[in-house]
Amino acid sequence: MEEVSRRQLVAASIGGFAMASGWMPTAGAQSAVVLRVSSSMPADDNAAHYSWYQLFTARLKEAVGDRIRLDYFPNSQLGKESDVVQQVKVGSIDMMITGSSIWATVAPELGMLDLGYMFDSFEHAAKALDAGAGKDLEKILMSKTNVSVLGWGFHFGARNVYTKTPVKSLAELKDRKLRVLPAPAFIETFQLMGATPTPIPVNELYTALQTGVVDGFEHDAGTVLAQKFYEVANKCFMTQHLFSPMFVAIGKRGLDNVPADLRPKFMEAASQATQAQREVAARKSNEAIEALKELNVEFSPMPQPDRDAIQKVMAEKLYARYAQQYPSTKSIFEAIAAARRSA
Repeated sequence: MEEVSRRQLVAASIGGFAMASGWMPTAGAQSAVVLRVSSSMPADDNAAHYSWYQLFTARLKEAVGDRIRLDYFPNSQLGKESDVVQQVKVGSIDMMITGSSIWATVAPELGMLDLGYMFDSFEHAAKALDAGAGKDLEKILMSKTNVSVLGWGFHFGARNVYTKTPVKSLAELKDRKLRVLPAPAFIETFQLMGATPTPIPVNELYTALQTGVVDGFEHDAGTVLAQKFYEVANKCFMTQHLFSPMFVAIGKRGLDNVPADLRPKFMEAASQATQAQREVAARKSNEAIEALKELNVEFSPMPQPDRDAIQKVMAEKLYARYAQQYPSTKSIFEAIAAARRSA
């Protein structure tokens, strides 16, 4: 009896405080859904991942208020990209912003987006992805991984080759050890370009350049600026071999955690963020190159005869073989070609 009286006294005291302060618990109050978002890039305005995240967060706030919160983990804090892919699949990480290429390790068809000289420009890539190529790839990814695509954004500029010593022609690229993503499309592309592709995680690249594990790497200008890679490799051979899309993935468990009544607004906010991010990417691409020039990065354009020759090699040795190996990509190759003709 004494214990009951004490409990009643505590309850009465709490109730009295609540009434006096004006606070009372609300029936049916909903706590925020929290989604963890992984990125290999820094939380920096020169990082394409962070650009999309900021735009999405702002639009999501406008659409759903505080009912959904995103927790952002930059700089590979949640693990290297290949591991994060697996964690998004099983649901231990909700979302991942990355290049599409890392997902080719689990859905190899996506590797077609990283075949050398697949796109002529980001405008060409946007037209192809929005016209249907993107939806076809999304269906393939969903069937293999249960992962959905929230948007096809863009990195800050075409991918070029950066080295510690100058390269001014395709012949001079021969046997250079270049860091590439651990995806077949990257490896095959650079083998055909004459280099020695060396797959290592991006968060290990700076040290690998310092210690001579690699002679250079390939990436977009925005990432080079954000990650300060120009400090250890300040020569750029403008191969423009890839206009690869940025990829925002959400696992089934993460998407299921978004309340059904908020899901349309969630998807619409992602779509709006993607379109806005593409505009930012176009501007940032030019700004990043100018900023790198100010930091004494030397840019050498790829001679047009070299570009014409390597494009032909890619088409003959990669595209046709890829479509044969992965028949579902045949119509996607055709859609990309059609977008090029109508560009």
